[in-house]
Amino acid sequence: MEFVANVTKEGGSDYVPPEERIAVFDNDGTLWAEKPLYFQLFYAIDKVKEKAPEHPEWKKQEPFASILEGDPRKALEGGKPALMKLLAATHSGMTGNEFHESVSNWLATARHPKYRQLYTEMVYQPMLELLRHLRANGFKTFIVSGGGVDFVRAFSEETYGIPPEQVVGSSLKAKYQVKDGQPVLVKIPEINLIDDKEGKPVGIYQYIGRRPIFAAGNSDGDLQMLEYTTAGPGPRFGLLLHHTDSGREWAYDRNSHVGRLDEALKAAPERGWTVVDMQNDWRTVFPFEKK
Repeated sequence: MEFVANVTKEGGSDYVPPEERIAVFDNDGTLWAEKPLYFQLFYAIDKVKEKAPEHPEWKKQEPFASILEGDPRKALEGGKPALMKLLAATHSGMTGNEFHESVSNWLATARHPKYRQLYTEMVYQPMLELLRHLRANGFKTFIVSGGGVDFVRAFSEETYGIPPEQVVGSSLKAKYQVKDGQPVLVKIPEINLIDDKEGKPVGIYQYIGRRPIFAAGNSDGDLQMLEYTTAGPGPRFGLLLHHTDSGREWAYDRNSHVGRLDEALKAAPERGWTVVDMQNDWRTVFPFEKK
């Protein structure tokens, strides 16, 4: 509250003009939950099951075999090559519009395995309030996510009030084609940008064009984004969300296979970043708690 008041006070020593009030937010684990797996992986898993009848060979091929046997963690033990196979099978070969429709339809019906809520209900109420507060004070809010940019764009505006052009994320390459007389962009199975760790400042530079003055994350994947943001001149704000609430959500940090938080947590005190303790600082976690 003090930071926003200071940077918006005209004539004050910390005043920042509206065009420079850029705030960037990680998505998974910062704006919505990320356990037990990243939600985009649940989408990919459901798509594998949906497409399996067309691919009988998948019963003997990884990572598809383990997914079809109900063991997604084993499927992902193959690392980046396994993930690329999964993305190629479920995220490419479609036009951008077809992929957007596929994700939108999935989000309208798929439910979280623990809470049985729609995934778009698994957002954090305090972060929604923070986004609104920043925008009410002249900030432009962006998502800078390790998740797929096209996946996040399918719900970011309705869920967060962040339009698709203000979403930066990992992406596959796209190819221009003319199909049935209509120009379209088709997603192809080649990496364009991995928007994680060192890739996040690169994504900000390439797609936003201004160094943010506010950054929020929750894991070591956000470390470089926080460093880049808070190393600039003038007033800066870095926020780390620490998942400490095993009752209402999950408690995890250094030993987690999803959203590991170690180096960034160590760096927070010396960098002056604010660490939010979910259990102690948040009265409400999810919007559905209030219903």
